[in-house]
Amino acid sequence: MSSQKALPVQIDSGHCRAICEEIGDRLRILLDREACEIPQQLRLLIDRLGELDGEQAPSIVPALDDMQVWSTAA
Repeated sequence: MSSQKALPVQIDSGHCRAICEEIGDRLRILLDREACEIPQQLRLLIDRLGELDGEQAPSIVPALDDMQVWSTAA
C-alpha cells in the first residue's frame, strides 16, 4: 500500500450543486419508498436549516461609519 497522502479534492460550484441535487433525489426516492415518519428531531433540524438558509450572513466588511471613527481616533 502507498504511504502517500491524498490531496484534497476541489470542485467547482456547478459540480457541487449537481452532487447535492443527486443526493437529494436519491434521498427522496429512498424516503418515498419507505414512506415512514421522519423522526421529530430530524424534522426540527431540517426546518432549522431552512430558516438559516433564508438568513443573510453578517458582513465581515466594516461599515463606512465605523471606518471613519477609526481614522479620526488615530
